[in-house]
Amino acid sequence: MKASEADILIVPGRGGAAPGDWYSRWAEKLSTARLIDGLDWMNPDRHAWVERIVAETRLASRPVVLVAHGLGVAAAVHAAQEMTEGVAGGFFVTPPDLSGDMTLAPEIAAFGPYPRAPLIFPSITVASRNDPFGSYEHAEDVASAWGSLTVDAGESGAIDAASGHGPWPEGSMVFARFLARLET
Repeated sequence: MKASEADILIVPGRGGAAPGDWYSRWAEKLSTARLIDGLDWMNPDRHAWVERIVAETRLASRPVVLVAHGLGVAAAVHAAQEMTEGVAGGFFVTPPDLSGDMTLAPEIAAFGPYPRAPLIFPSITVASRNDPFGSYEHAEDVASAWGSLTVDAGESGAIDAASGHGPWPEGSMVFARFLARLET
């Protein structure tokens, strides 16, 4: 699949999309990509986020590829449980640990636990060895439950602009290879 053959729906994490983040850059450069907007990114509401992802997917005119970062991964995976069609693939980056092993604000904890049912579409989960919001082992565990291929990003922090991953060319290459393997 080519990027032009998909609606690329980008789901930021808590805090939303900053201009320097890789996913904001992807939304600007990929003509069929768009950031989900209109949500309260600082005070996340699981129901609102999931509802928006499902609604945006249903409005798509082409197969959807979900691209999600951080808490957006949790919202996207919860939304996937409500969809039976329309999603061609998922590209998930640094899913936070919502298992209760970490002290979480109540609005963040409400996004957990992750669904553990296999996803009905192919996916890749990119995980960092030193993500401050979740361990590599946790990301690998949830990805395995979803049937998602785990990609080891090494010591990359949260894979955001703050950790030095504004442009994130390695991520672009992994995403391009992932898209190329998806069926139209």
